[in-house]
Amino acid sequence: MASALSSLRYGDSLSVVAISAATAVLCEAISWLLIYRTATYNSLRASIERHSRKLDAMKSGGSSSTAAASGAQPAGGSSRAKKMDRVETSLKDAARELSLAKLKSGAVVAAVLFVVFGLLNSLFEGRAVAKLPFAPVPLVQRMSHRGLPGNDPTDCSMVFLYFLCSMSIRTNLQKLLGFAPPRAAAAAGGGLFPMPDPKVN
Repeated sequence: MASALSSLRYGDSLSVVAISAATAVLCEAISWLLIYRTATYNSLRASIERHSRKLDAMKSGGSSSTAAASGAQPAGGSSRAKKMDRVETSLKDAARELSLAKLKSGAVVAAVLFVVFGLLNSLFEGRAVAKLPFAPVPLVQRMSHRGLPGNDPTDCSMVFLYFLCSMSIRTNLQKLLGFAPPRAAAAAGGGLFPMPDPKVN
């Protein structure tokens, strides 16, 4: 496919984009087989969404009751705060478990991306696959001009184009297929290495 597209105008660019798109589809298919279709993943995702809705309802209810009782002593203020803390903890734990569950497919996807990157690097080594419409800043230029001969800052290397395509295509493909991680999981900060809780001294 790459050799056929290379004969066309902008053939190298189209080859990199096409391979990136095919790789994104393959990676999402692997993730679906290993993670997205499992009962564990669906249960954790439902738990995150349920805890998120419950926490939002408690926060909105707490703010309205505080405004209504501005001059009075809140009767269940401490118990409400404890309940919110428990829900937040459950939400963070579920988000952390979801991240751990995705590690298995993440390792396989990383191996696929490594192989594809090596293949592309052998095909387009030392070749500019695209022309940038502007001269990037020096920090970006280190990647966009990596491994290319000459001093033209608008030359674009395969590494830079493949990076941009991989980020954009796979992210949008996940949203289209409904595989994007829940927003509540990111908001909860329950990754593998969560930030320390500021409430804990």
